Amino acid sequence: GFELSIANDKVQQFAELVMADDAVEAIGLGARDSLRLEAGLCLYGHELNESTTPIQASLIWAIHKSRRAGGEKEGGFPGADTVLEQIAEGVSKKRVGLLSEGRAPIREGVKLFNAEGVEVGVVTSGGFGPSIAKPVMIAFVDNALAELGTELFAEVRKKRLPVAVCKLPFVANNYFRG
Repeated sequence: GFELSIANDKVQQFAELVMADDAVEAIGLGARDSLRLEAGLCLYGHELNESTTPIQASLIWAIHKSRRAGGEKEGGFPGADTVLEQIAEGVSKKRVGLLSEGRAPIREGVKLFNAEGVEVGVVTSGGFGPSIAKPVMIAFVDNALAELGTELFAEVRKKRLPVAVCKLPFVANNYFRG
């Protein structure tokens, strides 16, 4: 897939040009969701929102070093005070990838529990990963439980299913920046 930035007044013209090519097919949101989920990418309204910072979402790479503490243009962006404090002091929750031992897809909103039955997080995106042929999820969990291999339990229809924290992305990327 591709992500493009196009001026609003050029979108329709661009879409018509692209769709005129016989090699191009339109896909739906399901394909978009499975591709971005396998790539471990955030989606606004799921992993990102007004109460989730780039630091909690493991997106520190998106904050240029010149804008970080001690940088030549330190701060100067919306939420800078909070973000710079979180870079310095850490966060209480973190975005992680999860793999399920079973085949049942685990969807957005499913609560996560530790072995003692204490709620420790929530799934923000989940579905079946066609490239790896198993359910994949992105979730926010207590920072102390974000270590790779940590076993948690997802509550689906009153059953607790085992899941494990894993490295993102689920499928290695080969992005080209043009």
